[in-house]
Amino acid sequence: MIKIFRKIHQTHDFKKKVDTYRKNTIAKILMMMMAILIPSFSQGQELEKAQILAQREASNQALRNFDDELNATFSTHDAFITTGAGKLIAGKEALSRYIQSGKGAKMYWVRTPEEVLVNPTTLLAWETGKWKGYYENSKEAVVGGKYSAQWTKASGTWLIQSQLFVTLED
Repeated sequence: MIKIFRKIHQTHDFKKKVDTYRKNTIAKILMMMMAILIPSFSQGQELEKAQILAQREASNQALRNFDDELNATFSTHDAFITTGAGKLIAGKEALSRYIQSGKGAKMYWVRTPEEVLVNPTTLLAWETGKWKGYYENSKEAVVGGKYSAQWTKASGTWLIQSQLFVTLED
């Protein structure tokens, strides 16, 4: 009888050890998967941010070169822009007309991003930073302030969907 009891007890201990081993193995697998997936998600976010920042830099360069046609390629067809003076512009054709209608010395604008946040589910991003306006052939800003932009990747490429500029004094 004692032998049977020992056998049952050993069998029960063995089952507990197997269950503990399985639980520990599953926990280790889950931890390894998280260690792999979390950096991948973060790297994906960083890649999206880098694409937006590259688009912003290319847009800045197009503005510096007064290349309105190239600059228009960085916005959606129906983009909204609120200028630093509060004028609302709807659509990239209207933006192009607004830029070309400027009187006096030619100006270009440089946007300097301070933060970019990406929502991978909606394929939307938010960018905020400072902007400065310069006269052609000048390195001294004559106007500036803060801006925010909404980006969309609905077309497969990050494009500006809306921008808000506010002129502020330093």
